[in-house]
Amino acid sequence: MRREDFAIAAVLSLDFGTNGVRAGVFDLNAGALLATGEGRYATRHLPPNRAEQDPDDWWSALCAMMPDVLTRAGNPDIAAICVATFSSTVVVCDRSGRPLAPAILWMDARAADEANVTETVDHPVLAYSGGSDAVEWLVPKAMWLSKHQPDLWARADIICEALDFINFRLTGQWVGSVMNATCKWNYDSRARAFCPDLYATLGVAELADKLPQEILDIGAVIGEMTPHARAALGLKGRPVVVQGGIDAHMGTFGADTVAPGSMLLIGGTSNVHLTQVPDDGRKITGVWGPYPNALTPGLRMIEGGQVSAGSILNWLARDLFELDDKGFHALCDTAAAVDFRKTGLMALDYWMGNRTPYRDARLRGAMLGFSLWHDRPTIFRACVTAISLGTANVVFDLERQGVAIDRLVMAGGIMQNPLWLEATIDAIGKPVHVAKSDNLSLYGNAVSAAAGLGIHASIEEAAGSLTAPAEIRHPDDERHGHYVEMLETYREVTEMLTPLMHRLSAAGETA
Repeated sequence: MRREDFAIAAVLSLDFGTNGVRAGVFDLNAGALLATGEGRYATRHLPPNRAEQDPDDWWSALCAMMPDVLTRAGNPDIAAICVATFSSTVVVCDRSGRPLAPAILWMDARAADEANVTETVDHPVLAYSGGSDAVEWLVPKAMWLSKHQPDLWARADIICEALDFINFRLTGQWVGSVMNATCKWNYDSRARAFCPDLYATLGVAELADKLPQEILDIGAVIGEMTPHARAALGLKGRPVVVQGGIDAHMGTFGADTVAPGSMLLIGGTSNVHLTQVPDDGRKITGVWGPYPNALTPGLRMIEGGQVSAGSILNWLARDLFELDDKGFHALCDTAAAVDFRKTGLMALDYWMGNRTPYRDARLRGAMLGFSLWHDRPTIFRACVTAISLGTANVVFDLERQGVAIDRLVMAGGIMQNPLWLEATIDAIGKPVHVAKSDNLSLYGNAVSAAAGLGIHASIEEAAGSLTAPAEIRHPDDERHGHYVEMLETYREVTEMLTPLMHRLSAAGETA
């Protein structure tokens, strides 16, 4: 298909997140977002560290909200649909797509011991993920299921992610995304093959047959929607479903940060830093990845991150200070007047460990320099500074390893906190394109849909034609200089306290 083949090329973008599903209808000819909507679903938290959802709730929430979204979009014919989801949220199904158990959410940490086992295995494909798997990923969760729920494991025809489950509901076909497979399933994206020998070593040899067998690139057409799915969503025409991927990662297409030298930083409860590098075999440490071909062919994707970011500020203001929304915003305003250079406090942002650049789950939060004159605003400001220094540390460490970061786009909940946003930009010391949209994944899905329709020659070209609006913000050079000095102290304190934090973490785990 070419652009001239369409009177209007409307596509539907779906983003399934932790709390709900968002939908966006795009007019590709005008490059315009016509309408959005959101449907909610519940999470069940179980002690000590589990989180589950009902996969049928995802579909019900989607179907319930679609009539209103389509009406506000003008009821256009939808040419294509693309889906992004939270990852790894694992679904156990029979072959007909019937869930056999609640879905295990990405944040569920029941498979911590299984993730630790991956650190002891020597296999070439593990180099794609930095040498081991994280507790959130599909493979450790599959290992847990096999060990702790063997009857369920034996009955399961399909072990898949939320993305694959939704795409099956739309098309009746079991397919996987090269992004999820490479980043979360230990799939060899260079050989385009699973690694049954690795699964066997990890005690889940059957996993190789239970996963969706066909792995498609981002932007590849899965197939037409089924008549049942079209009716359930109220869609006209015969839309095709185009392969998507992980929600945050799909945002790189919406931000047009696909080319090496650019980075997407999503600031929220946690922070995610996404960039790509040439597939030249160069080793890059302290990150998840580099994942070859996961985002676009011929490049490797790097995923850096801070496990705790906005969650620290919420914990401090809401849990410790017991402030409501109004009090939280008032505290942010008061803390903005605090001179971060003169608090006398140095905080470390490792409340739940460190993902980048130390890859150390046993690091913990700390604050040094307390005096009796310190109050809520100075403490809060010190935590904002710590999170911003942690972000700068990720960027600087990647640049130290030769990863160019010349263009940076920022999105997420950080945009709702002017203090945190300004501090992060000043700490990094680079101009930042601040996205005006709060969901770049919707834009990224539309880019993938456009590529699947053949409107553009490549997904990279499609990304350049449908970029979410953003405004550029520049750092304050003087403040940046002070952050650079503070970053040296931040690193020094981290090194000095690491052995002690390891001991305290071990003590906490046995409490």
